[in-house]
Amino acid sequence: MTLAVPFLKRHWQKMIALLFWLVLILAFVLYSSINNLTPLGATRALMNALAELPILVRGSVFIAIYTLRPLIFFPASLLTLAIGALCGPVWGIVFAVIGSNFSATLAYFVGRLLGQDVLQLKGDNALQRYLERMRQNSFETIFVMRLIFLPYDLVNYAAGFLKINYGAFILATILGSLPGTISFVLFGASSGLEGGTPSFDWRILALSVAIFVASLLVSRLVKRREAKA
Repeated sequence: MTLAVPFLKRHWQKMIALLFWLVLILAFVLYSSINNLTPLGATRALMNALAELPILVRGSVFIAIYTLRPLIFFPASLLTLAIGALCGPVWGIVFAVIGSNFSATLAYFVGRLLGQDVLQLKGDNALQRYLERMRQNSFETIFVMRLIFLPYDLVNYAAGFLKINYGAFILATILGSLPGTISFVLFGASSGLEGGTPSFDWRILALSVAIFVASLLVSRLVKRREAKA
């Protein structure tokens, strides 16, 4: 009992964060189980409900969901497609960029709260080398990790665990994630579901594919440069 009190005093913030995390995950699992929904099914249900709301209300709801998304590990790609489908190419990009960076910020500070001891910088594998570089050269390393499509939430939490500079982290995230975000939003927008009436637009789809292919080519060049380094 005497040992528990000092432990709680030192780690009460982490305990609250973990409790909040567990409650969110449990609520999501229960909701999906009761309604027999997969993540894709939950997205469709959400899209049907949001299609009737004004565009700014729709965007605000998406931003709020996007911000909380990393706490339940909901796929960012599905949500980005949904934003494009229901908010169109222009507003969709605006809402997705805001939401994704709020999401990255939340995961980053959750990582800082949980502490650095979650990640051990030992060994000589690729992940450990990236983690060490995140400390020494934060902006460039995170920018590269965004360009080569490393798992979005993993990078966010790792940056928080390592307590790297937030300014470098968020700037690299904004710039490095922008091509992929635009591509996914445009892909969703090509379905033409904005306003609730499907109307496929091949021009938006072609632009989405072109940006995605370009980002893949850039990522391959970056990977080759990384391999040589």
